Amino acid sequence: MVVLNKIYTKTGDKGETALGNGTRVAKHSLRVTAYGTVDETNAVIGVARLHATGALADQLAMIQNDMFDLGADLCRPDMEKDATAEYPPLRVTDAQVARLESEIDAMNDVLEPLRSFILPGGSAVAAHLHMCRTVSRRAERLAVELGDAEPVNPAVIKYLNRLSDWFFVAARMANDEGRADVLWVPGANR
Repeated sequence: MVVLNKIYTKTGDKGETALGNGTRVAKHSLRVTAYGTVDETNAVIGVARLHATGALADQLAMIQNDMFDLGADLCRPDMEKDATAEYPPLRVTDAQVARLESEIDAMNDVLEPLRSFILPGGSAVAAHLHMCRTVSRRAERLAVELGDAEPVNPAVIKYLNRLSDWFFVAARMANDEGRADVLWVPGANR
């Protein structure tokens, strides 16, 4: 378990930070940007949870925990187990991806098929879930870019890809099971 007795350390005052394996990197490195955007995603999920109730609130809580797992995964660049590490690196698993897929399928079974693109909005929780969707897509793009340059756990990319889909379907559910979706009308304001 992590113990944080002192929040500021002054070790980043010159624009560097430590990764999970102790390596020092620039705070603007792609890896830090990727897991920082995962953290940003987690923060907007927290805002969405303010408006969520019941099963949706519970699912969002699980996703928030997964996002900490995912951030921990990304902050450990060494994909192989480090023999000198105090504990093994935490890695996102395909089981976490499968859970999202199962939840997406269950929600989607209730919804009518889309016949138009939808605009982000509707209920407050749906609007926040759409914000979660867009921020998680950015996190995914950054993780993919990082994966082009350095090793990244493939389950991280899969999880982030499914997550944005999860938010989209959950937003539709939050809009009265899609009946209150705000439909895009192409060229409506010409």
